[in-house]
Amino acid sequence: MEKRMSMNGPRRHIWSCLSLAVAAAALTLGACSVLKPKPAVEMSNADVNLNSSWHASIASPPDLAGAVQMSGSASMAPGVKRGTTQVVLNLGNTTPGGLHPWAIHLGACSRDEGVFGDPQNYPPLRVSSDGTGLSTATVAINTPMSGNYFVSVQASPANSGLTVACGNLAAPTT
Repeated sequence: MEKRMSMNGPRRHIWSCLSLAVAAAALTLGACSVLKPKPAVEMSNADVNLNSSWHASIASPPDLAGAVQMSGSASMAPGVKRGTTQVVLNLGNTTPGGLHPWAIHLGACSRDEGVFGDPQNYPPLRVSSDGTGLSTATVAINTPMSGNYFVSVQASPANSGLTVACGNLAAPTT
């Protein structure tokens, strides 16, 4: 008959202690890993810029009542590239086929302090057959967080001195 060796007594205790020591070492090494864990939440520029949009309602000036009654909206927000501002203009109730120069300006509709960025960055808004138009511009300036700005829409390239629609931009909320 073969005798089996029993793991009773001191040998069993040594093996139990050794198993616990190995498990503790593995957990300790895992906790002290040189690999950096990823953060639970990753932020992107889009997250940071969430409350950085300016908005305006566009309307024709009261002195053009009966002649022109344009309406629409505009917004400006941080652009895709760092250091740029994306501007969007939507117009409605305009003459189909029209072409309207436009731009964001510093100041207010009644107090123009100059164009925001290079005037060449603002392509004219072309009106579709249904009397609506959409134009976008990318301006190579950081989006402001404060100040006074407005969007101004002119009658045509030939009559750029006549403002046919305007809207003051509301600053971003924080």
